[in-house]
Amino acid sequence: MEKILVLTHLDETGSALSRASLEAVTAGLELATRLGAPLGIGFVGSDAAIANSLAATGARLLAVSGEAFAQPRYATDAAACEALCRAADATIVLVPAGARFSRVAAGVAYRLGGVVDTHITALGGTEKLEATRWFYRQRVEAVISRSARPWVIVLDAGTHAAYVGAPGNANVEQVAVELPATRTTVSGIRAPKQDEQTIRPDARMLFVAGAGWTKKQPDGQIHVDDAAKLILGFLRATNASLGSSKSLVDQGGEGQSVLPFLTHMNQIGQTGATPRHAKGLSTCCHGEEPHVVGWRFIGERRAISLDPNCGWTRGKADVVYVADAFAVIAKLNEMLSTKG
Repeated sequence: MEKILVLTHLDETGSALSRASLEAVTAGLELATRLGAPLGIGFVGSDAAIANSLAATGARLLAVSGEAFAQPRYATDAAACEALCRAADATIVLVPAGARFSRVAAGVAYRLGGVVDTHITALGGTEKLEATRWFYRQRVEAVISRSARPWVIVLDAGTHAAYVGAPGNANVEQVAVELPATRTTVSGIRAPKQDEQTIRPDARMLFVAGAGWTKKQPDGQIHVDDAAKLILGFLRATNASLGSSKSLVDQGGEGQSVLPFLTHMNQIGQTGATPRHAKGLSTCCHGEEPHVVGWRFIGERRAISLDPNCGWTRGKADVVYVADAFAVIAKLNEMLSTKG
């Protein structure tokens, strides 16, 4: 019989489980019910009392806690996850995608003598587990089944509903960990101000900037500074998240003018991230297939393009505005500013 373990950790506030962790808990509950398998939930963090928020799951709760596990660090997180997997004797390990656990998942699978699959978007099967993921370069969806155990599965965020349950007094089993010698210490966190942050996974809208923002405009000139002000103004007014086409983020390495706040972390599409926002607005993009691939999970797609034959008009967007993105966004920012 399979034994399922869901690994969880705290969010940036340090006072609650991350949303990705809560989504993984939902996936674990559904899978355990479908396979008729026992479920365990492992917690890594400074205070094991937070695991009480999972009391209503009825799962076996295990925790590795202490000051050494308050901050993300490969050595301590890998040791904690390995210890939890061994304590639970898990054959299937569900891991929430994110910077903290994604970087240790493969190492933990190796230490356990198991296998790992990443970017899983769905779990199916009744007699045996089947994991689904997209291979964007090949434009195909794969359904994976493995006989090797333990099987470590990294679940993409946004693919399951976040678990919601009443907290209670749970019996949380403390798992001892023999920590390796660490050579790093966490002295603090430096993060941009909220209004300077452009990547917001929980935002309802994704605003995508294409290479057209840095090309010559009708007056024959390039207006990168104006483009930057318009885009940042829109992001601040709407709290939208910023995405980018690969062609735009690559311009920096080619010596061309670029938006100063844009990095490869903003890239979406074939070789970038796959967003799952409720709405998407593409601006100055051509709507070519490699870029649109990243929009598979966005519910409502809209685009602004001067080209009426743009790729977005060929069944890839719900609404296309044939207009100048500079003028449209400027007008939108003006309208949003009057709303206060």
